[in-house]
Amino acid sequence: MKVLVAMSGGLDSSVAALEMVAAGHQVEGVFLRLWDPLGSGKGSRCCSLEDQEDARAVAAALDIPLREECTSRRFFDDVFEASLERYAEGLTPNPCVVCNEKIKFTELEAVADAAGADVLVTGHYARLRGGKGGRVRLLRGVDAAKDQSYFLHRLTQDRLRRVLFPLGDMTKADVRRKARAAGLPVADKPESQELCFVPEGTSYAELMEAWLPGRVRAGEIVDRGGRRLGSHAGVHRFTVGQRRGLGVSAEMPLYVLQLHPATGTVVVGDRDELLTSSFEAEDMRWISDQPPARELECSVQVRSRHRAVPARVEARGEGVLIVPEEPLTAPAPGQAAVLYDGDEVLGGGWITAAGR
Repeated sequence: MKVLVAMSGGLDSSVAALEMVAAGHQVEGVFLRLWDPLGSGKGSRCCSLEDQEDARAVAAALDIPLREECTSRRFFDDVFEASLERYAEGLTPNPCVVCNEKIKFTELEAVADAAGADVLVTGHYARLRGGKGGRVRLLRGVDAAKDQSYFLHRLTQDRLRRVLFPLGDMTKADVRRKARAAGLPVADKPESQELCFVPEGTSYAELMEAWLPGRVRAGEIVDRGGRRLGSHAGVHRFTVGQRRGLGVSAEMPLYVLQLHPATGTVVVGDRDELLTSSFEAEDMRWISDQPPARELECSVQVRSRHRAVPARVEARGEGVLIVPEEPLTAPAPGQAAVLYDGDEVLGGGWITAAGR
């Protein structure tokens, strides 16, 4: 079987390629340049020249060909600029989810078609079950600390039938051990936990101020009753649930409750005021491609590293109402709410309105 492996120059994708070679497949790698590391004048956390050289070194060590493709124009429009726009709107975007849906897997499919590859392989920590003409199920990776199923919830059945995640049954320690045993040049390479397009030494807020200065809206910080507590330099510097860096002092810890970019108002309050008994999500995607008829019992996860909690979900057109069994703290508008049945991903959508 001919497989195309997405090779970023990092540890995980390199071991994914190693696994495919060890399994006896005809393997070809591809380095996708999603982002121009020189565009901001600073070093990028993604697609750097170092990453490119590491991908080449691993491909040479495995004796496989490596294609190099540039998709930075689409990434700039659909992920980078779109994410900054959502921050300007007072939302908390999730660029990695959008990239997987609109850029990464779309581009990989195009390259796979050109290469005559049957299967796409990535280094994601997630598992697939089923297929072979039936429905494919997407499950969490066995390493709870590295599980990336949350970021993959918008992939369709057609896409899932064509991909493999060879790291899904491994832990990060297993992966690093395999890389060292094989003598891969990236065996001890550290990983970045930050957004790929935010340059080293730069914050997300600074990036937005540089690229979209006209969208910066300064304003007041108020409590829920409207009492002024202070001022701020821009709504984009805050996210719902934030505690640190508010720039106001109080007898008790304060948290961001709401953002109103039209007026530049940031509403703050105590932790209990963040608790949400229900919230809505829109633009849902269902792994089975079939939404529930009316209502389902499942678990919901509102951030990639939050724990999933039991919830009742009611279908409402292309969206859902989510009623968690216990109140949730700060489901931020713009973030993804992903639904699970145990380890299985059911689907997810973008968080909108929240009730108290």
